[in-house]
This record gives sequence, structure tokens and C-alpha cells, in this order.
Amino acid sequence: MRTGIYLVIGVIFGITMFKSEAASWFRIFEMFQFQSFHMYGIIGVALSLGLLMTFVIKRFKIKSFYGKTLQFEAKESGYKRYLIGGTLFGLGWALAGACPGPMYVLVGAGYWPILVVIVSAILGTYVYGLLKDKLPH
Repeated sequence: MRTGIYLVIGVIFGITMFKSEAASWFRIFEMFQFQSFHMYGIIGVALSLGLLMTFVIKRFKIKSFYGKTLQFEAKESGYKRYLIGGTLFGLGWALAGACPGPMYVLVGAGYWPILVVIVSAILGTYVYGLLKDKLPH
């Protein structure tokens, strides 16, 4: 039952991403060229909703689908890892023309060449897992 709920939420998310053109390579290109506010608006709304939902979850002690209390753990402060990680993520996003969410939306829309990007992203995650202990965290 819960898997079905996740599937429905994922399909709605995918349709929203596609219809809002957040998965469009041209919109992403415009964003990185500072030619359009469209993607910055979508990212801003997502960030605002994330902050609001985090506040609501903490304030009203909302539980997960599994009935467990959601816990937010504080992370150690530091900007170096976020700067390096964000730069690498942004470079990958700019080169591929898609971040992880829209990659799967593009496959669903029939853009099969994005499978090369998905396989590369999975391979990169695997390599990170192998090197994780040797990298600064």
C-alpha cells in the first residue's frame, strides 16, 4: 500500500516537473546563462516549501508514513564540503542539462539519451562509495 502511495506521489512529481518545464534542457540552459527567472522561481518555491514543511513537521511533531517520529539531526558546521559538493553538483547539472529528479522525468517523456547520464550518475555514486573513507568529510 505504501509503495503505491510513493508511486502516485512520484508520478505527480514527474508530471509537475515536465509540465513546469523544470526538466527542459533549454530552461536549464537559460538559467545558467542568466537569461530567465523561470528556473530560479521554481527553485525558490521548492526551497520555501521545504523550509515551511520542516517548520510544520517540527512544530506539530508529524510522523512518517510508518508511524515513526521524524528526527532532524544537526550537522557539523563548515562550508568547505558544501562549496565543493555544490560546485561538483552544479557542474554535473550544467554538463548533463539535468539534475537527478528531471533525469527520470526525461526518460518517462521518451528522451532515451538521458539514460547515458543516469548510468553515469549511478556509476559516480558507486565510485564515491568506494572512495568515501578517503575523502574529507
